[in-house]
Amino acid sequence: MQKSSLVIVYHRQPYEEVEENGKTVFRANKSPNGIVPTLKAFFKRLEPGRGAWVAWKEHEEGDPDFERVIHIDDENGGFHVRRLPLTKQQSSSFYHVTSKEAFWPVLHSFPWLFSYDNVDWRTFHEVNRLFAEAAAEQADDGALVWIHDYNLWLVPHYLRQIRPDVKIAFYHHTPFPSQDVFNVLPWRAEILGSLLDCDLVGFHIPRYAKNFTDVARGLTGAEISEVVTTPQHLNVPGQALSEPQMPRTLKLGDREIAIDISPVGADVHLIDDILAKQDTSDLEDRILGRLDGRKLIVTVGRTDYTKGTIEALKGFERLIDRRPDLRGKIKMLCVSVRAASGMAIYDETQRDIEQLVGRVNGLYSNLGWTPIVLYSNAIPFDRLMSYYKAADMCVTTPLRDGLNLVAKEFVAAKNGEAGKLILSEFAGCAVELPEAIYTNPYGHRDLDRALDEALAMDDTEAKGRMKRMRADVETYDIVHWIDSLFASFERVGFDGTKDKPKTVEAAV
Repeated sequence: MQKSSLVIVYHRQPYEEVEENGKTVFRANKSPNGIVPTLKAFFKRLEPGRGAWVAWKEHEEGDPDFERVIHIDDENGGFHVRRLPLTKQQSSSFYHVTSKEAFWPVLHSFPWLFSYDNVDWRTFHEVNRLFAEAAAEQADDGALVWIHDYNLWLVPHYLRQIRPDVKIAFYHHTPFPSQDVFNVLPWRAEILGSLLDCDLVGFHIPRYAKNFTDVARGLTGAEISEVVTTPQHLNVPGQALSEPQMPRTLKLGDREIAIDISPVGADVHLIDDILAKQDTSDLEDRILGRLDGRKLIVTVGRTDYTKGTIEALKGFERLIDRRPDLRGKIKMLCVSVRAASGMAIYDETQRDIEQLVGRVNGLYSNLGWTPIVLYSNAIPFDRLMSYYKAADMCVTTPLRDGLNLVAKEFVAAKNGEAGKLILSEFAGCAVELPEAIYTNPYGHRDLDRALDEALAMDDTEAKGRMKRMRADVETYDIVHWIDSLFASFERVGFDGTKDKPKTVEAAV
């Protein structure tokens, strides 16, 4: 089997596995959007067959027909997938319990929701070691192993022991909290020690990189050996997550760890292609026809207590309560995609959302108007773009978020047409979108103010803001993210591409 020059380690498999006529078939993901299709696009820059993906597949032990390595041929040039057969107990303990119940609330600065007693730290170690062993077997000499997200925090530690020759990069998709919050974790020293075994550690925005280096300095005495001024496109002065400077290199003993800051961009080209289709245009016309002149407000996210869906719904409820003149003239589409079963806190959030929507509709509906439409299943991406295009306003109010692509995708879909984006200061992308109407979702009156401001804004100002945001979203799109990451990979000595990417400013 050919070894790989770039090994991506991510918990999800990079395809959808279905049964057709008694045979297993691997299909591309239904949605062309999202982190999985984006990461697969990195393989396009490699020689064919030189990329690999390591993921888990829930499977009982002892099955002689289980294929640990399969090959996928697709538009990305083909790549290997190395699959870890985890039992149901292992995957539940590693992901649903330890990752979601212990780490997730701390990462999002909700330490009072942290659950320690039921954490199986031994299983978390065991699963991370299995990921590291699989990556080590797949990697060629001097390869880059690129590990994704907090549930694989300990992979660098094991991988460095097994394969000291490989380059190790890590990308944090979630927020990284401040030092006092992160240190709630009893395993903080092990986690940080593993991350410091990396050659490159990446984050969406400067604040999260700064929080990480502050933790490293406090726990290990590491020093920040290089600091740079935050570029203008990543710094909206005065906002909650603004940082005028950002670390670029961390030094620990005789080792240097490169720090990368590169927020994921929207796939603007894909969105433009979708909206250029006649089917999409026809759907937009049908949506506008059903609205019959009403303004449409959209709020979209997964069912999660961090996403601010309840705050957005309550803001809408207060709006139609204090503004009787708007009843029958506005409508909210709430997409809150139900989380996987088995996590009690998400089930509780889902019930709260459903009860809130039911209460608002029960109080204010009439024969011709239902204030809120709730979708608890994912809307296909092309259909969602039609809703964005038809909407007057997008309300994106997470209490904390690593980035939040919804805001960028809404801006891309509006393509300079009149629209308003209400955006939480605590979404990572807030530092990139200075023309948004910012709000602090923890303050009811501030969200009320933002809604009133958006409704009062005239089309000329709304178009101007959207055009300026669209220009930024288009410049710093998904292609720019890929280019900037490859530039950062070169900082640590990896150049496994078949062709040099277009010249871009390295992610600093």
